[in-house]
Amino acid sequence: MAKRRRKKFFIFLAPALALLGLFVITTTSKRVTAPTGCNIDDYSGQFSEGEKIAVFENKTISIPDLATIPEGKAVLGTASPSERWIEVDLSEQKLKAWDGNALFLETPISTGLPWWPTPKGEFRIWIKLRFTKMEGGEGKYYYNLPNVPYVMFFENESVPGWIGYGLHGTYWHNAFGTQRSHGCVNLPTPIAERLFYWTTPELGHNKWAVYASDKNPGTRIVIHE
Repeated sequence: MAKRRRKKFFIFLAPALALLGLFVITTTSKRVTAPTGCNIDDYSGQFSEGEKIAVFENKTISIPDLATIPEGKAVLGTASPSERWIEVDLSEQKLKAWDGNALFLETPISTGLPWWPTPKGEFRIWIKLRFTKMEGGEGKYYYNLPNVPYVMFFENESVPGWIGYGLHGTYWHNAFGTQRSHGCVNLPTPIAERLFYWTTPELGHNKWAVYASDKNPGTRIVIHE
């Protein structure tokens, strides 16, 4: 009689355990696949002709001319490139670019929302792209942004470059000084242009993209609270 009771108990318990396992797998996978950084699959840096409309937070946006005209000019500081570095203050939502001991520029920025935080630490720019397309997010946070200008992706030993954290121009919002991004550092486009040509690696003439190297290293970026 006792064996029959145990058998019935396990017959009842097995489906419950299966459902619990499915719940754990599902919720765990959602945590792992949460979007981070700026999702891109094109590292050519080239401008995409015909792309005039972007989507951000369920709104369509016309891409302004400021973000689509390749100027190809350089903006130089007074110190050598090895003395330049960028400071990102998450608490104040500000970026400062230092040229030796002199402040080259300061600007309000938009870093990652609390659930898509911008990483803290010391980084180096590993690639610069004149343009790229960014797409990702879900639901109300979905974005499809062609021709994002003046992109400077950074990395370190703990945060690999493929995750997609970077500095870049921003034409889809003007809420600088507040958290707004998926982890990247959103800059006003004119400021991003100045930084793009001021930072290293140096972009060659008529080039769309450049990777950092031992001979052409990336500018140091320090991100802190």
